[in-house]
Amino acid sequence: MGAFKRFLSRVFRKNETEIHELSYLFWECTWRCNLSCRHCGSDCKAESNVDDMPFADFLQALEPLEQRYPRDTVVIAITGGEPLLRADLADCGRALRQHGFRWGIVTNGMLYDEARHRELVAAGLSSITVSLDGLEETHNWLRQHPQSFQRALRALRLIANDPRLIYDVVTCVHGRNLKELPQLKELLIANGIRHWRLFTIAPIGRAASDRELMLSRTQVEEMLQFIADTRKEGRIDLKFSCEAYTGKYEEEVRDSYFFCRAGINIGSVLLNGDISACPNIDRSFRQGNIYEDNLLDVWDNRFQVMRDRTWMRCGMCASCKDFKQCLGGAMHLRPGYGEPIRRCYNFRQ
Repeated sequence: MGAFKRFLSRVFRKNETEIHELSYLFWECTWRCNLSCRHCGSDCKAESNVDDMPFADFLQALEPLEQRYPRDTVVIAITGGEPLLRADLADCGRALRQHGFRWGIVTNGMLYDEARHRELVAAGLSSITVSLDGLEETHNWLRQHPQSFQRALRALRLIANDPRLIYDVVTCVHGRNLKELPQLKELLIANGIRHWRLFTIAPIGRAASDRELMLSRTQVEEMLQFIADTRKEGRIDLKFSCEAYTGKYEEEVRDSYFFCRAGINIGSVLLNGDISACPNIDRSFRQGNIYEDNLLDVWDNRFQVMRDRTWMRCGMCASCKDFKQCLGGAMHLRPGYGEPIRRCYNFRQ
């Protein structure tokens, strides 16, 4: 049965790639951030020397999508930096709803209080992701702020109690919080939080030179086993992220087989207008710029580097018998075109 399911997943992935309908568009609206996290992939600053993107510019770029896609079929995920630092965030969201787009945010939760919650939900907020990276001392160490844990937990309590929102909490797993995962699970459940995703930390941005944040292969397997055991319990909806193919753990750690959708269903508009896929992939994979190109034209006619991944069969992937299932892993683990993958999480039987 497993072999047949893997075959079906490859057929599904092939069809999705050929159709490549855009369903999820990140908007990197700011590089400003109110934290200075040790693992930040964007290396954002509290006071960025790059201005926020004017919302009018982004909205204009969306016009072709509005003509192509039916209402509510494309989700705009607003990220940064910290999107809650934008004073016009609710106005942006309200305008996105008026133009037929669902929208959500990715936030550290520092500024998400009851007043902001009411404001954003009234503006049409439909989804939200908040980070909680361990118990209080560990989370605050990673986020480098003494109030970060309590602020994030406050945000999660507000969100989990509002049935209008799709939400999850994400945890970046590293050596300091790996052993805390069972306690963190109980904390989330006790606070009514039912949706949880685990990531590892990619060696990009600030984390590129911080080996303390990287898990060993043994630790990665310990994390995957924790996910598998927690899913069997059924007390909280826990998943491994979309970052890697896990071999024998695939059917135990997520709802469907690994599928990196970067450039296939997922796109992004970066702060300077560059058009790419998920914001964590290397900036050299940009495919155009909204100040020079039509966003929909770029989406339709470029991104070949992400839709034909035969070039990823290099380095350790060159002789891998699982390449047809994995296709070389997630795009954010490639430092550039033709470059070998930074790490592999394929655990064979």
